[in-house]
Amino acid sequence: MATKTIMCPTCKHQLTIEGKPGERKYITCDNCNTRGVFTFPIYKPVAKAETGPSAIEVKNLTKRYKDLTAVDNLSFNVKKGEIYGLLGPNGAGKSTTIKAILDLIKIDTGAIKINGFDIKQNGVEAKNSVGYLPERIAFYNNLTPIQTMNFFCELWGVDKSIAKSLIKEVGLEEATNRKVGTFSKGMVQLLGVAQVQIGNPPVFILDEPMGGLDARWVKAIRERIIALNEKGATILFSSHILSEVEAVCDRVAIINKGKLIAEDTIENLNKYLKIKPRLEITIPGLNGKIPDVIKGIAGIEAIDVKKDTIFVTCESSVRSKVITTLEGAGYKIDNIKTVEPSLEEAFVKLISAKEGA
Repeated sequence: MATKTIMCPTCKHQLTIEGKPGERKYITCDNCNTRGVFTFPIYKPVAKAETGPSAIEVKNLTKRYKDLTAVDNLSFNVKKGEIYGLLGPNGAGKSTTIKAILDLIKIDTGAIKINGFDIKQNGVEAKNSVGYLPERIAFYNNLTPIQTMNFFCELWGVDKSIAKSLIKEVGLEEATNRKVGTFSKGMVQLLGVAQVQIGNPPVFILDEPMGGLDARWVKAIRERIIALNEKGATILFSSHILSEVEAVCDRVAIINKGKLIAEDTIENLNKYLKIKPRLEITIPGLNGKIPDVIKGIAGIEAIDVKKDTIFVTCESSVRSKVITTLEGAGYKIDNIKTVEPSLEEAFVKLISAKEGA
């Protein structure tokens, strides 16, 4: 159970609420009766990534395919113990970067280290500390999960007794005796997450682990990523699913056309871009009409309306004026919600700015 102190947007009265991570709480201010909604963060906002030793170091990485530069002078560090997201649209160079980190492709220029080991000079030592889940994972269809895990335990020289517990951890214990060939894509991905844990590596590199999965399997993979990190693992994963990066990562690197265009925490990216929160106000009977009384308020960046809900993008200091102006004009407010800017807005703004430069 988490405790959070929030401020009423109308009267600035402070409210203390309790809830579980991910729980949505409907709140009524005990001072002015303003109603609103607060969602407790699912995962901790961590600042641990700013200092400390690096688990993965990428410096001036460039990879060309004839006339195409897939990765262009890319540099970033993943700190030990963090979840680091490599975000970008399809074709941005994410998978190429991951393959280069693992020395699966020949690079043109650059230097890469994993846990201090140079991937070229000490490749065996570097790779021994990594659990890698490729974008398209494949297992033998005629084997069961336990047979699959036993096979990989033999390859690693690891005691097979861990196989059952790893399968249970990812939620596949009821499918232990089924052939992998009968599995859905999500189940195969979960088996892949179990398989990469063999040998208890300190670093995990996951290439689009949630790509193409439905909500149930996305949630399962996300929970496993968090569980591994809570045990001390460093995780680098690539994705073009903005909401998943936003929910899980300590830091994110946004790349486009092989170039790094931004790297920071989610919160700092939004602050850097000065993307303002949005006020959502529900007033019964609006029927898609914006009240004239708020159209001239200084500090409002944008106003939109859908059915009975007004969407106002404005400075924090202007929110209370919007609400009091509406109430003063006789509008009965049914619900108020403040929506913080998302990574998707930051992503779109960054991509647009770079392409327009």
